[in-house]
Amino acid sequence: MESTRSIAIVGACNDRKRFGNKAVRAFVEQGWKVYPVHPTETEIEGLPAFKSVLDIPGPVDEASLYIQPPKIKPVLDEIARKGIKTVWFNPGTEDPEALEYAEELRLDHVIGCSIVGLGIDPHKL
Repeated sequence: MESTRSIAIVGACNDRKRFGNKAVRAFVEQGWKVYPVHPTETEIEGLPAFKSVLDIPGPVDEASLYIQPPKIKPVLDEIARKGIKTVWFNPGTEDPEALEYAEELRLDHVIGCSIVGLGIDPHKL
């Protein structure tokens, strides 16, 4: 049985200085199946990028957010529709309204840096 965990990095990008890129690299390094999500990129760090979590084939375990607070609620709707259970609210995304909405959608949410959650210092990536 496949035991690899999977994660959608929402706000992934090709700028290696940005946390949306560092998260892709960190999760790949730890053996996760990573799905970068970006509205216009087609590939990030050699992985196919998806316009929405709804475009990702098959189930996804977690999502990690690297987007501006005004964009979060519609993404949470998509995350809930996709059946993703756990959402990381990285620094800068912990908007009170979005957190409340995540609770309404019955999404498990973690407030903190998903890269640090892996045990990796993001500043060393």
